[in-house]
Amino acid sequence: MPERMPRDQRLVLTIAILASFVSFLDGTVVTVALPAIRDDLGGGLATQQWVVDAYLITLGALILVAGSLSDVYGRIRVLRWGLVLFGITSIAIAAAPTPEFLIVARALQGVAGALLVPSSLALITATFRDAAQARAIGIWTAATTGAMVVGPVIGGLSVDLLSWRLVFLINVVPIVITLWLLAVLRRPDVRAPGRTVDVWGAVLCTLGLGGMVFALIEQPSLGWGSPAIWGSAAVGVASFAGFLVRQATAADPMMPLDLFRARNFWAGNLATAFVYAALSLNGFVVGVYLQQGAGLSATLAGLATLPITILMILFSSRVGDLAGRFGPRLFMTVGPIVMAAGALLLLSVGEAFDYWTQVLPGVIAFGLGLTLTVSPLTSAILGAIDTSRSGIASAVNNAISRVAGLIVIAMLATIVGGALDLDGFHRAAVVTAALLAVGGAVSFAGIRNRLPARSDVG
Repeated sequence: MPERMPRDQRLVLTIAILASFVSFLDGTVVTVALPAIRDDLGGGLATQQWVVDAYLITLGALILVAGSLSDVYGRIRVLRWGLVLFGITSIAIAAAPTPEFLIVARALQGVAGALLVPSSLALITATFRDAAQARAIGIWTAATTGAMVVGPVIGGLSVDLLSWRLVFLINVVPIVITLWLLAVLRRPDVRAPGRTVDVWGAVLCTLGLGGMVFALIEQPSLGWGSPAIWGSAAVGVASFAGFLVRQATAADPMMPLDLFRARNFWAGNLATAFVYAALSLNGFVVGVYLQQGAGLSATLAGLATLPITILMILFSSRVGDLAGRFGPRLFMTVGPIVMAAGALLLLSVGEAFDYWTQVLPGVIAFGLGLTLTVSPLTSAILGAIDTSRSGIASAVNNAISRVAGLIVIAMLATIVGGALDLDGFHRAAVVTAALLAVGGAVSFAGIRNRLPARSDVG
């Protein structure tokens, strides 16, 4: 952190990082634990998909409600709720006796995760301004996105040396520390008078995502002709359509559609959908294939992506500075293209597996591109919206990123051709590259470096 940053700002940034770290870390450590969960509790690819997507369904749907909750009840109070609930559900997951229990507990953990990230980012945007805000977001990005990548390393060590169950107890220490720092902060909570929580919107969004994801995951085994598949798909589509209608007509919607009038907001969120779908697909496929296909241990599979973490830690803050000075467009265009090149380099993986020549070059390229992308992307989106609406703006962006990952994991069986073998791994690499290329093109066409005013939708 910068030496001249005031104490309160350092404290706020630390709290925001730790709270987001909890959610991001748990969302990624699970990937490397999936083969061990399958061996212990049973289930095939569909069960592995559900372990990931159960968390993302509730996280993606309710993160929008959490944005409203943070405005209604205060960001600090909502952070406390989320931290406590996350700790409880983590313990439940670690004790799971069956796949079904684990999936339900993961869904409840997604509810807790939804309370953390929007309030964390809202604390930053309410505390920092201008170039200092860009730098703070860069630091936050280095730590939290690093958590998304270092998670598999920690998870792999836990799986190999101890148990996959302990993977889900890693968050207990940062949760306790963050709760203590919130007490030390002694800052009065900020609330938005007159705001309400859109309960019906939350119900429709959850039903919509749940119905569509159920159909996508179970379709390969049941077929589109099954009433359970086409029925759940129909309910999901209808519910999500109802959710959008609700957002357009509700007096106090959970996802105000007028936010999308800001060019950098809608363009940045569209780029987010493609980039984070690619990140989720790549993370799942690499983490699982390196164990089940290439025969690596969980620890080595986690260590395989460590260079990405190192690059993020070293350069994200600097990229945040540069994006604050020169604008986000170039970074958001070049970054995904470099990541796409990294994904295509994974096509060199063959039956005679060699990490150093087949995987490492792609990982390095992926890490460089990710470093160029994430901080400018976040700054562009939040910088397009008045700070008084930062809570809901960050919630919308995080919801879109989670829903993108949710959908692409639900479509995994179709993407890989039914099995995550070498051919399936190559198919996933091509789809990952295509998604990233589109994300870069969207950024180039849609993002503008300077908006005439930040409060045009405030």
